Amino acid sequence: MLAFIVWGNFYFARPNDIYQPNTIVRIIAVSVISLLTLFIAVTTNKGKSFLVFLQESRKELRKVVWPSRKDATQTTLLVVAVTVVVGLALWGMDNLFRWVVLILTSIGR
Repeated sequence: MLAFIVWGNFYFARPNDIYQPNTIVRIIAVSVISLLTLFIAVTTNKGKSFLVFLQESRKELRKVVWPSRKDATQTTLLVVAVTVVVGLALWGMDNLFRWVVLILTSIGR
C-alpha cells in the first residue's frame, strides 16, 4: 500500500490529458491510505507486539536518570582526551615498529 501511495502521488502529480487531481485531493488520498495502512499494520500480531514494545520503551525512558549538563560536558571532554592520548600512543608504537623493521631488514644489504 505504501508503494501504491508513492506511485499514485507521483503519477497524478505530473500533467496528463486524462485526469489530474489538485494537490488537496492528493494530500487527502495519501492521508487516508496512510491511515488505512497504519490500521492494518497495527491489527497484525507484529504490529501489536511493536505497540507493546513502544509502550515498554516509554516506561523505561521515564526511569532513566539523565546526567546534568556539567556531567555530560566533563564526560565528553574525558572521552576526547583519552581518544587523543590512545591515538598518539598507537601512532608512536607504529612509528617505532616501522623503524625497527626498517633497521632489521636493511642490515643484509
